[in-house]
Amino acid sequence: MRPDKNAIAMSDLNATKEEMCEIGRRMYARQFVAANEGNISVRVDDDAVLCTPTFFCKGTMTPDDICTVNMRGEQLDGKRKRTSEVLLHLEIMKERPEIRGVVHGHPPHATAFAVAREPIPVGVHPEADVFLGEVPIADYATPGDDRLAETILPFVHKCNTIVLANHGTVSFDVSLEQAYWWTEILDSYCRMLILAKQIGRVQQLTDADCRGLIELKKRFGLTDPRMGDDFADADLTTNPLFRDTWAQAGAAARAFSQADIEDQLVDKIARRVAELIKQ
Repeated sequence: MRPDKNAIAMSDLNATKEEMCEIGRRMYARQFVAANEGNISVRVDDDAVLCTPTFFCKGTMTPDDICTVNMRGEQLDGKRKRTSEVLLHLEIMKERPEIRGVVHGHPPHATAFAVAREPIPVGVHPEADVFLGEVPIADYATPGDDRLAETILPFVHKCNTIVLANHGTVSFDVSLEQAYWWTEILDSYCRMLILAKQIGRVQQLTDADCRGLIELKKRFGLTDPRMGDDFADADLTTNPLFRDTWAQAGAAARAFSQADIEDQLVDKIARRVAELIKQ
């Protein structure tokens, strides 16, 4: 006997809840969340979103713990109360209807940049540049407050990952798995930056190297604002996409400063001059 459409839909819904629990376990295992921190959501219909409950450990969730809300944040189903921060998730989904998965957490290395309000350098590591691009810092707002959703609006169409000042990160994409990937890649990249800084300094790639990565993104079918005409003649290593928004979030390049970049530029010029002399 062939199952009806509602049974198939329920099967898919249960599978999605299982996936959310698995992502929660992975986040908890990697210490991207502690205790009851973080939240996860998946859009399953035009006006239905599954989300994690408030005050509940993401490492121990079962499908029965998952809540359902509409696109206004009103709870439709679930034995537990939905997270207050689902409003942030819903704002992303409203702005970008193709988004299905959103992950918010406090991955420690990326959140260190959030607490320091230090812009994350671009043009350093290929995977970070290709899969994340430049990551902006949104201004601080109280977790769960309506204003938290407003802080990400200037960036949500230009990236897939945002650092929330003094708070954490949020990543999003067409699937929950991909949204989680971006959180994992970001924290790994931030850890590399911190370790490299302890060794000495972070060596940026050249503008030509960065443009090669932009071409790679194109081949992968990924988008990036730096593909536009505005950046055709700009040095990608010294012209951060979101630099004009740093002041609003109280951010400034201190640990990874413009002076470091200028020193590297001098080194590049010196090496090039030495090569020309040898010819």
